[in-house]
Amino acid sequence: MTFLTLRAGQRAEVRIFDVDTGSATVAFSSSTRLVEAPNWHPGGDWLVLNVDGGLVRLLADGPAELEQIEVPAPLVVNNDHVISPDGSTLLVTARDGHLYSIPWAGGPAQRITRPSDPALRFKYYLHGVSPDGLTLAAVGGGLDASGQWVTNVYTLPVAGGAHTQLTNDAFADDGAEFSADGEWIWFNSERAREYPGHAQLFRMRVDGSGLERVTHDDRVNWFPHPSPDGRHVLYLSYPAGTTGHPPNLEVELKLIDLETGTTTTIDAFVGGQGTTNVPGWSPDGRRVAYVVYRMTRAPKISAAKKNIAAST
Repeated sequence: MTFLTLRAGQRAEVRIFDVDTGSATVAFSSSTRLVEAPNWHPGGDWLVLNVDGGLVRLLADGPAELEQIEVPAPLVVNNDHVISPDGSTLLVTARDGHLYSIPWAGGPAQRITRPSDPALRFKYYLHGVSPDGLTLAAVGGGLDASGQWVTNVYTLPVAGGAHTQLTNDAFADDGAEFSADGEWIWFNSERAREYPGHAQLFRMRVDGSGLERVTHDDRVNWFPHPSPDGRHVLYLSYPAGTTGHPPNLEVELKLIDLETGTTTTIDAFVGGQGTTNVPGWSPDGRRVAYVVYRMTRAPKISAAKKNIAAST
Protein backbone atom coordinates (compact mmCIF):
# COMPACT_ATOMS: atom_id res chain seq x y z
CA MET A 1 0.00 0.00 0.00
CA THR A 2 1.38 3.39 -0.99
CA PHE A 3 0.77 6.83 0.52
CA LEU A 4 1.37 10.35 -0.71
CA THR A 5 4.90 11.63 -0.13
CA LEU A 6 6.45 15.07 -0.11
CA ARG A 7 8.26 16.24 -3.22
CA ALA A 8 11.93 17.16 -3.18
CA GLY A 9 12.22 20.60 -1.64
CA GLN A 10 8.67 20.52 -0.26
CA ARG A 11 7.54 21.02 3.35
CA ALA A 12 4.29 20.17 5.07
CA GLU A 13 3.21 23.02 7.35
CA VAL A 14 0.38 22.83 9.86
CA ARG A 15 -0.94 26.38 10.03
CA ILE A 16 -3.44 27.83 12.49
CA PHE A 17 -5.49 30.80 11.34
CA ASP A 18 -6.89 33.16 13.96
CA VAL A 19 -10.26 34.61 12.94
CA ASP A 20 -9.97 37.57 15.31
CA THR A 21 -6.50 38.72 14.25
CA GLY A 22 -6.65 37.59 10.62
CA SER A 23 -3.17 36.06 10.86
CA ALA A 24 -1.70 32.58 10.87
CA THR A 25 1.07 30.82 12.73
CA VAL A 26 2.87 27.55 12.00
CA ALA A 27 2.35 24.81 14.58
CA PHE A 28 4.48 22.19 12.81
CA SER A 29 6.69 22.00 9.73
CA SER A 30 8.54 19.04 8.24
CA SER A 31 10.29 18.05 5.02
CA THR A 32 9.98 14.33 5.85
CA ARG A 33 6.53 13.76 7.40
CA LEU A 34 3.53 14.28 5.14
CA VAL A 35 0.85 15.14 7.66
CA GLU A 36 -2.76 15.57 6.54
CA ALA A 37 -6.25 16.54 7.63
CA PRO A 38 -6.13 18.12 11.11
CA ASN A 39 -8.97 17.76 13.60
CA TRP A 40 -9.02 19.86 16.76
CA HIS A 41 -9.72 17.89 19.93
CA PRO A 42 -12.75 19.23 21.88
CA GLY A 43 -10.50 19.68 24.90
CA GLY A 44 -8.76 22.48 23.01
CA ASP A 45 -5.14 21.36 23.40
CA TRP A 46 -4.49 18.76 20.71
CA LEU A 47 -4.64 18.51 16.94
CA VAL A 48 -5.08 15.06 15.38
CA LEU A 49 -3.58 14.41 11.95
CA ASN A 50 -3.21 11.56 9.52
CA VAL A 51 0.23 10.32 8.46
CA ASP A 52 1.25 7.14 6.59
CA GLY A 53 -1.96 5.23 7.35
CA GLY A 54 -1.91 6.12 11.02
CA LEU A 55 -2.81 9.02 13.32
CA VAL A 56 -0.68 11.43 15.34
CA ARG A 57 -1.30 14.08 18.00
CA LEU A 58 0.20 17.56 17.99
CA LEU A 59 -0.16 20.19 20.70
CA ALA A 60 -1.81 23.18 19.03
CA ASP A 61 0.30 25.68 20.97
CA GLY A 62 3.55 23.69 20.98
CA PRO A 63 5.94 22.09 21.29
CA ALA A 64 6.00 21.11 17.58
CA GLU A 65 6.39 17.38 18.14
CA LEU A 66 4.26 14.56 16.77
CA GLU A 67 2.99 11.91 19.16
CA GLN A 68 1.84 8.62 17.66
CA ILE A 69 -1.73 7.53 18.37
CA GLU A 70 -2.22 3.80 18.73
CA VAL A 71 -4.30 2.50 15.81
CA PRO A 72 -5.00 -1.18 16.49
CA ALA A 73 -3.53 -3.51 13.85
CA PRO A 74 -4.38 -4.40 11.16
CA LEU A 75 -6.46 -1.22 10.80
CA VAL A 76 -5.10 1.29 8.27
CA VAL A 77 -6.85 4.66 8.23
CA ASN A 78 -7.16 7.29 5.53
CA ASN A 79 -7.50 11.05 6.04
CA ASP A 80 -11.25 11.12 6.75
CA HIS A 81 -11.66 11.19 10.54
CA VAL A 82 -13.44 13.16 13.26
CA ILE A 83 -13.53 13.26 17.06
CA SER A 84 -16.60 12.72 19.21
CA PRO A 85 -17.88 15.95 20.83
CA ASP A 86 -16.98 14.68 24.31
CA GLY A 87 -13.42 13.97 23.15
CA SER A 88 -13.47 10.32 24.21
CA THR A 89 -13.47 8.67 20.79
CA LEU A 90 -11.73 8.91 17.44
CA LEU A 91 -14.12 8.12 14.58
CA VAL A 92 -12.19 7.06 11.49
CA THR A 93 -12.47 5.81 7.93
CA ALA A 94 -10.36 2.74 7.24
CA ARG A 95 -8.88 1.68 3.94
CA ASP A 96 -11.32 -1.25 3.88
CA GLY A 97 -14.15 1.29 3.38
CA HIS A 98 -15.71 0.87 6.84
CA LEU A 99 -16.01 3.33 9.71
CA TYR A 100 -14.54 2.53 13.13
CA SER A 101 -14.39 4.02 16.61
CA ILE A 102 -11.11 4.07 18.53
CA PRO A 103 -10.91 5.18 22.19
CA TRP A 104 -8.87 8.37 22.65
CA ALA A 105 -7.15 6.74 25.62
CA GLY A 106 -6.30 3.62 23.58
CA GLY A 107 -7.95 0.25 23.15
CA PRO A 108 -9.56 -1.97 20.51
CA ALA A 109 -11.31 -0.53 17.47
CA GLN A 110 -15.02 -1.16 16.98
CA ARG A 111 -16.53 -1.29 13.51
CA ILE A 112 -19.56 1.00 13.13
CA THR A 113 -20.76 0.20 9.61
CA ARG A 114 -22.45 -2.91 8.28
CA PRO A 115 -21.11 -5.10 5.46
CA SER A 116 -22.52 -4.50 1.97
CA ASP A 117 -22.65 -6.52 -1.24
CA PRO A 118 -18.99 -6.93 -2.29
CA ALA A 119 -19.99 -6.55 -5.93
CA LEU A 120 -20.97 -2.93 -5.26
CA ARG A 121 -17.49 -2.05 -3.90
CA PHE A 122 -19.24 0.30 -1.46
CA LYS A 123 -17.06 2.47 0.79
CA TYR A 124 -17.73 5.17 3.37
CA TYR A 125 -15.82 8.43 3.77
CA LEU A 126 -16.44 10.07 7.14
CA HIS A 127 -16.55 13.86 7.47
CA GLY A 128 -18.83 14.91 10.32
CA VAL A 129 -20.41 14.04 13.66
CA SER A 130 -23.54 15.70 15.04
CA PRO A 131 -23.22 18.11 18.00
CA ASP A 132 -24.90 15.58 20.28
CA GLY A 133 -22.41 12.91 19.24
CA LEU A 134 -25.06 10.42 18.14
CA THR A 135 -24.97 10.63 14.34
CA LEU A 136 -22.30 10.57 11.66
CA ALA A 137 -22.38 12.38 8.33
CA ALA A 138 -20.54 10.49 5.61
CA VAL A 139 -20.29 10.07 1.89
CA GLY A 140 -20.83 6.61 0.48
CA GLY A 141 -19.42 5.52 -2.85
CA GLY A 142 -20.13 2.43 -4.88
CA LEU A 143 -21.12 1.01 -8.23
CA ASP A 144 -24.61 1.63 -9.58
CA ALA A 145 -26.62 -0.76 -11.78
CA SER A 146 -24.68 0.32 -14.86
CA GLY A 147 -21.30 -0.19 -13.18
CA GLN A 148 -20.58 3.53 -12.76
CA TRP A 149 -19.05 4.85 -9.53
CA VAL A 150 -21.51 7.14 -7.71
CA THR A 151 -21.31 8.98 -4.41
CA ASN A 152 -24.13 10.20 -2.15
CA VAL A 153 -24.58 11.67 1.32
CA TYR A 154 -25.58 9.41 4.23
CA THR A 155 -26.15 9.66 7.94
CA LEU A 156 -25.76 6.74 10.32
CA PRO A 157 -25.77 6.16 14.07
CA VAL A 158 -22.45 6.24 15.92
CA ALA A 159 -23.66 3.23 17.90
CA GLY A 160 -24.01 1.25 14.67
CA GLY A 161 -26.99 0.34 12.55
CA ALA A 162 -28.52 1.05 9.17
CA HIS A 163 -27.54 4.19 7.29
CA THR A 164 -29.98 6.76 5.90
CA GLN A 165 -29.39 7.92 2.34
CA LEU A 166 -30.02 11.66 1.86
CA THR A 167 -29.05 12.18 -1.79
CA ASN A 168 -29.69 9.80 -4.67
CA ASP A 169 -28.44 10.88 -8.08
CA ALA A 170 -25.48 10.62 -10.45
CA PHE A 171 -23.79 13.84 -9.29
CA ALA A 172 -20.60 13.54 -7.25
CA ASP A 173 -21.05 14.55 -3.58
CA ASP A 174 -18.46 14.82 -0.81
CA GLY A 175 -17.46 16.49 2.47
CA ALA A 176 -20.73 16.13 4.42
CA GLU A 177 -20.70 17.90 7.82
CA PHE A 178 -23.25 19.06 10.39
CA SER A 179 -23.88 22.70 11.18
CA ALA A 180 -23.22 23.91 14.73
CA ASP A 181 -26.92 23.64 15.63
CA GLY A 182 -27.20 20.15 14.13
CA GLU A 183 -30.05 21.19 11.83
CA TRP A 184 -28.17 21.29 8.52
CA ILE A 185 -25.70 19.17 6.60
CA TRP A 186 -23.21 21.04 4.44
CA PHE A 187 -21.50 19.30 1.52
CA ASN A 188 -19.91 19.87 -1.87
CA SER A 189 -21.52 18.55 -5.03
CA GLU A 190 -21.35 18.71 -8.81
CA ARG A 191 -25.15 18.84 -9.12
CA ALA A 192 -25.01 22.42 -10.44
CA ARG A 193 -21.86 21.96 -12.48
CA GLU A 194 -21.05 23.96 -15.58
CA TYR A 195 -18.28 21.52 -16.54
CA PRO A 196 -17.03 18.13 -15.24
CA GLY A 197 -15.57 18.49 -11.75
CA HIS A 198 -17.22 21.86 -11.08
CA ALA A 199 -18.13 21.29 -7.41
CA GLN A 200 -19.99 23.96 -5.44
CA LEU A 201 -21.14 24.14 -1.82
CA PHE A 202 -24.66 23.16 -0.75
CA ARG A 203 -26.56 22.57 2.45
CA MET A 204 -29.72 20.64 3.27
CA ARG A 205 -31.78 19.74 6.31
CA VAL A 206 -30.68 16.64 8.18
CA ASP A 207 -33.58 14.72 6.62
CA GLY A 208 -32.40 15.65 3.11
CA SER A 209 -35.03 18.35 2.52
CA GLY A 210 -34.55 22.07 1.87
CA LEU A 211 -31.55 21.79 -0.46
CA GLU A 212 -29.80 25.16 -0.96
CA ARG A 213 -26.87 26.14 -3.15
CA VAL A 214 -24.42 28.35 -1.24
CA THR A 215 -21.54 29.21 -3.61
CA HIS A 216 -21.97 30.50 -7.16
CA ASP A 217 -18.63 30.88 -8.93
CA ASP A 218 -16.36 29.35 -11.56
CA ARG A 219 -13.93 27.83 -9.06
CA VAL A 220 -14.11 24.26 -7.74
CA ASN A 221 -15.17 24.39 -4.08
CA TRP A 222 -14.70 21.52 -1.63
CA PHE A 223 -15.00 20.54 2.02
CA PRO A 224 -17.26 23.05 3.80
CA HIS A 225 -16.50 23.21 7.53
CA PRO A 226 -19.09 25.04 9.67
CA SER A 227 -17.51 26.59 12.77
CA PRO A 228 -18.63 25.40 16.24
CA ASP A 229 -19.84 28.91 17.14
CA GLY A 230 -22.13 29.01 14.09
CA ARG A 231 -20.51 32.17 12.67
CA HIS A 232 -18.43 30.92 9.76
CA VAL A 233 -17.92 28.21 7.16
CA LEU A 234 -14.40 27.42 5.97
CA TYR A 235 -13.83 25.74 2.61
CA LEU A 236 -11.14 24.82 0.09
CA SER A 237 -11.27 26.42 -3.36
CA TYR A 238 -9.49 24.99 -6.40
CA PRO A 239 -8.87 26.71 -9.74
CA ALA A 240 -11.59 26.39 -12.37
CA GLY A 241 -11.22 23.20 -14.37
CA THR A 242 -9.94 21.05 -11.50
CA THR A 243 -11.33 17.52 -11.31
CA GLY A 244 -11.69 15.99 -7.86
CA HIS A 245 -9.52 17.22 -4.99
CA PRO A 246 -5.93 16.45 -6.03
CA PRO A 247 -2.75 17.44 -4.17
CA ASN A 248 -0.15 20.07 -5.07
CA LEU A 249 -2.24 22.72 -6.79
CA GLU A 250 -2.49 26.45 -6.17
CA VAL A 251 -5.54 26.59 -3.90
CA GLU A 252 -7.28 29.16 -1.73
CA LEU A 253 -8.74 28.77 1.74
CA LYS A 254 -11.94 30.79 2.04
CA LEU A 255 -14.16 31.86 4.93
CA ILE A 256 -17.89 32.61 4.67
CA ASP A 257 -19.31 34.99 7.29
CA LEU A 258 -22.78 33.53 7.85
CA GLU A 259 -24.13 36.78 9.30
CA THR A 260 -23.11 39.04 6.42
CA GLY A 261 -22.84 36.46 3.64
CA THR A 262 -19.42 37.79 2.63
CA THR A 263 -16.61 35.47 1.54
CA THR A 264 -12.93 36.19 2.26
CA THR A 265 -9.79 34.41 1.07
CA ILE A 266 -7.70 33.88 4.20
CA ASP A 267 -4.74 32.07 2.64
CA ALA A 268 -3.44 30.95 -0.78
CA PHE A 269 -0.79 28.26 -1.21
CA VAL A 270 0.15 24.93 -2.75
CA GLY A 271 -2.15 22.30 -1.28
CA GLY A 272 -5.41 20.44 -1.85
CA GLN A 273 -5.67 16.81 -0.87
CA GLY A 274 -4.76 16.65 2.82
CA THR A 275 -5.12 20.39 3.47
CA THR A 276 -8.55 20.39 5.14
CA ASN A 277 -10.41 17.16 4.38
CA VAL A 278 -11.98 17.16 7.85
CA PRO A 279 -13.24 19.74 10.38
CA GLY A 280 -10.25 21.56 11.90
CA TRP A 281 -11.96 24.24 14.00
CA SER A 282 -10.97 24.92 17.59
CA PRO A 283 -13.84 24.25 20.04
CA ASP A 284 -14.56 27.97 20.44
CA GLY A 285 -14.66 28.57 16.67
CA ARG A 286 -11.96 31.25 16.80
CA ARG A 287 -9.08 29.30 15.20
CA VAL A 288 -8.82 26.71 12.45
CA ALA A 289 -5.98 24.33 11.52
CA TYR A 290 -5.02 23.28 8.00
CA VAL A 291 -1.98 21.96 6.11
CA VAL A 292 0.08 23.74 3.46
CA TYR A 293 2.49 21.82 1.20
CA ARG A 294 4.90 24.57 0.19
CA MET A 295 7.99 24.42 -1.96
CA THR A 296 10.95 25.89 -0.11
CA ARG A 297 11.92 27.90 -3.18
CA ALA A 298 8.41 29.32 -3.65
CA PRO A 299 7.76 33.07 -3.15
CA LYS A 300 7.29 34.20 0.43
CA ILE A 301 3.76 34.53 1.72
CA SER A 302 2.14 37.92 2.04
CA ALA A 303 3.21 40.56 4.57
CA ALA A 304 -0.07 40.03 6.42
CA LYS A 305 1.28 36.65 7.47
CA LYS A 306 4.88 37.57 8.32
CA ASN A 307 4.29 36.38 11.86
CA ILE A 308 4.28 32.80 10.55
CA ALA A 309 7.33 31.08 11.99
CA ALA A 310 8.32 27.75 13.56
CA SER A 311 9.69 24.57 12.14
CA THR A 312 11.06 21.26 13.26
